[in-house]
Amino acid sequence: MSNHLLWPCRFTRKKVVIHEVGHIYFPMVVNSDERQWTWMDEGLNSFLDGVAGREWDPTIPWGVEPRDIVDYMKSDVQVPIMTQSDSVLKLGPNAYTKPAAALNILREVILGRELFDFAFKEYATRWKFKRPTPADFFRSMEEASGVDLDWFWRGWFYSTDHVDISLDKVYQLRLDTKNPDIDFSRERQQDQDKPMPLFVERNNVEGKVLWIDKNPDVRDFYDDNDRFAVTNKERNAYNKFVHELEPWERKAFERAVSEDKNYYVLQFSNKGGLVMPILLQLNYADGSSEQQYIPAEIWRRSPKAVNKLIVSAKGKVLQEVLVDPKWETADVDIENNFYPRRIVPSRIEAYKAEKSKAKVSRDIMQDSKTELKDPATKATEQKENN
Repeated sequence: MSNHLLWPCRFTRKKVVIHEVGHIYFPMVVNSDERQWTWMDEGLNSFLDGVAGREWDPTIPWGVEPRDIVDYMKSDVQVPIMTQSDSVLKLGPNAYTKPAAALNILREVILGRELFDFAFKEYATRWKFKRPTPADFFRSMEEASGVDLDWFWRGWFYSTDHVDISLDKVYQLRLDTKNPDIDFSRERQQDQDKPMPLFVERNNVEGKVLWIDKNPDVRDFYDDNDRFAVTNKERNAYNKFVHELEPWERKAFERAVSEDKNYYVLQFSNKGGLVMPILLQLNYADGSSEQQYIPAEIWRRSPKAVNKLIVSAKGKVLQEVLVDPKWETADVDIENNFYPRRIVPSRIEAYKAEKSKAKVSRDIMQDSKTELKDPATKATEQKENN
């Protein structure tokens, strides 16, 4: 949890009550070995008290959101969740927060609530009054959901990798129609959109007249026809190309040309090592936006870098792409989640070095009883006493 969200103790009174009631079921009914696998006790229960607690009061920091585990996952004191309890360096994040956040992601992002809840209930039913191991939990969740989750257990429970998916580049593509009257016109427009050379710009500012304008008699063919001029030779080649297409090929080709869709290739790199689904928000120039969900299986053949083709209708020009816009996957670095890059807000704390004190936890209930004082009056009293 962030320091400024800390209450008098790590867990609020409401959370403590809900959490301890949950222990009736985990590990008392579903009797896992909490001395060996603390997360099967505290992690599962923290996840469940987060589900119940957020239905009670979602404004309380329950500590099960993906954003709550980011600092720990990129720290140098992290050990795998599957580490034996006596060897864990940071018991709170390792046994409580990280497994709870992982299960929250599994429920909300990967499986969906209905499928996750069915699988979790099946695990509890199968293993009530028995002694399940982590493998029993993993296997039950997979069998009941029908989803292969090996990649998820390996990344979240057996490694110290973190989530850091970077959107490195976006390429805009456009279909080559083969029609020279269309394609050369587009190329001419792209050339005109390039910045004007500084030399030419300064000549224009100085009012210099081109030589061919001062001496029209020296103009030739290339002064009246630029390099994008279309010739009948090229038109004949295009007509021949279209004529030789099979009927179904010609129909598909003409449809693609008439639709004139926009094609974008998004390049992603996995900088954290932990593969996850890629959640995208696509913002278009017309003010509309679109959400896309790319399953984690996109990384199966290339876990370090992947490309994704995005197709939008004519007129839907992509303006901005956001990865994990709602912070649902515990991505540790949001700066590389935007394309184009944006300025990320932060804070600068104002203080006097000689009077700075370490931050302390806030006790809102007690602090609300404090009387508001006038600092000017206090200063005057101190001066009179001296």
